[in-house]
Amino acid sequence: MSKYIKKCPECGSINLIVNKDKGEIICKDCGFVIEERMIDFSQEWREFDSEQGEKRRRTGAPMTYTKFDRGLGTDMGGMSDVYQLQSKERNKYFRLRKWHHRVSTAIERNLKLALAELKRVSSFLKLPPAVEEEAARIYTMAVQRGLVRGRSMESVVAGALYASCRRHEVPRTLDEISEASGIDKKEIGRTYRFITRELGIRILPSNPVDYIPRFVASLKLSPETQTRAVEILEKAQKAELTSGRGPTGIAAASLYVATLINNEKRTQREVADVAGVTEVTIRNRYKELLRELKLSKEIKKKLEEAIEK
Repeated sequence: MSKYIKKCPECGSINLIVNKDKGEIICKDCGFVIEERMIDFSQEWREFDSEQGEKRRRTGAPMTYTKFDRGLGTDMGGMSDVYQLQSKERNKYFRLRKWHHRVSTAIERNLKLALAELKRVSSFLKLPPAVEEEAARIYTMAVQRGLVRGRSMESVVAGALYASCRRHEVPRTLDEISEASGIDKKEIGRTYRFITRELGIRILPSNPVDYIPRFVASLKLSPETQTRAVEILEKAQKAELTSGRGPTGIAAASLYVATLINNEKRTQREVADVAGVTEVTIRNRYKELLRELKLSKEIKKKLEEAIEK
């Protein structure tokens, strides 16, 4: 699928289907064929074991921003036959090998250290490869534009990771990234705003709904409670209760209300610890939801039903 096609030119829908057998991109909403006769870039041969794969493969691994040389670097020979050489030739080989691995420019040296740190933090946060790749691309662009100068490498890595998480709608809070990287969350926030502004990266506000599945899994709640929490959040968004408020706080409060309605009680302290907010925040958002969405009667009814049972 072409990376430039993001929506249907007829109806504007982003609900597209890629049919690899026919080489077509089709809009699922209106049926318009956006692109046809697409080229299949996948391999045209099969492999049944690693040995066959090595023999038939004509290229190396794909390019990636997670390596300082984009994955295009080569390695000088193997070590198995080195010790059969004479002493002089062996020393020459090791000297050449050392110069071959030596990173030449300051940018490459910076990237080699920073991308190793990025991989460590990404692994700690259990982020998908797409997020790690995007974060590495953002950091590489920041280095090439000279935005790292005067800032710690770790804070720029953390800011790039947070920006990548926001772009891919993978919910990770500043507190989580701060814990993983060891950098103060205020510093990460400043660096994140700086690099996104300088690189012209447009990021939409976080959607509180994205945080609900993680909180539900941590609190071991039922799917019914998760669905109810999402419904409450959607009502809150229509009533404009989410604007100007932290997404984790409003998500945690809606989940707390859902637990009361579905009789899966969790304390405000338990929900606050999972969401990374204070009990006061949950209490304030909880009161707003009850007042504006008129949920008090529903909670009271559910509690009476539970007592009767």
